[in-house]
Amino acid sequence: MPVNQDVIITCALTGAGDTVGRSPHVPVTPEQIAASAVEAAGAGAAVVHIHVRDPESGAPSRDPRLYREVVERIRETGTDVVINLTAGMGGDLVIDPEAPLKQLPGTDLVGGLERLPHVEDLLPDICTLDCGSLNFGDGSNLYVSTPDMLRTGAKRIQELGVRPELEIFDTGQLWFAKQLLAEGLLDDPTVFQLCMGIPWGAPADPGVLQSMVNMLPEGARWASFALGRMQMPWVAQSILLGGHVRVGLEDNLYLGKGVKATNGQLVERAVRITEALGSRVASPDEARQQLGLRPRV
Repeated sequence: MPVNQDVIITCALTGAGDTVGRSPHVPVTPEQIAASAVEAAGAGAAVVHIHVRDPESGAPSRDPRLYREVVERIRETGTDVVINLTAGMGGDLVIDPEAPLKQLPGTDLVGGLERLPHVEDLLPDICTLDCGSLNFGDGSNLYVSTPDMLRTGAKRIQELGVRPELEIFDTGQLWFAKQLLAEGLLDDPTVFQLCMGIPWGAPADPGVLQSMVNMLPEGARWASFALGRMQMPWVAQSILLGGHVRVGLEDNLYLGKGVKATNGQLVERAVRITEALGSRVASPDEARQQLGLRPRV
């Protein structure tokens, strides 16, 4: 697999994790998230991956009004960046291990179409599609995305003309994503994000990443990321295997031991690694061309 010579950098700005209290740089309000997107784009990110949070509590949210405010604020600045909205919210199930039919606080579980109203409203360049269920960390937290939910969601995203980024947390999910392609529910070029090191999905192991790359359908575009201290090594790992990269505060809060990062600083570090490997950083327009997206309006 050749080294990727034209690397798309995605910045995942805030995520849905319990990180707000762990770093002052994690953006919470729509104004903060939009400003962080502009900062990341200025540092070299061609794509920004966007979650929203309740402005008061910092808790993850799927309120379409918050997504609209973030996207409008970014666009009002005139910043050229590809918009990638998560559509993974609404899959959280927390059960009582002694009474598994009882849902505990933290559960936010809805159907495939109910995860998409902000995508229908805003028609972003990209939205994510989490391609399977997962034991999400220790305890009794599950992420639920069944084959029927995925077929329903993929069909609606296809109808909207939005490019799905297929979030792959383990090899079985990649297998099922290829099934969606075989059933005509995905259009070429397919775009994959190989998500490594999330307990208990695929480990951040180079051999596992190579195996997943080997499983990709012909002509697929792909990126990969890993969590925490593996974020920057994974930038190099992905490029060396021919892929694109993702960094950002969703996945890692630090530049180094004890040094809290901003999204812009993480993107700057990814740019340096990319260029040190002899590759170049793709512009937003080049990313649109590579990923088969609509031209910028």
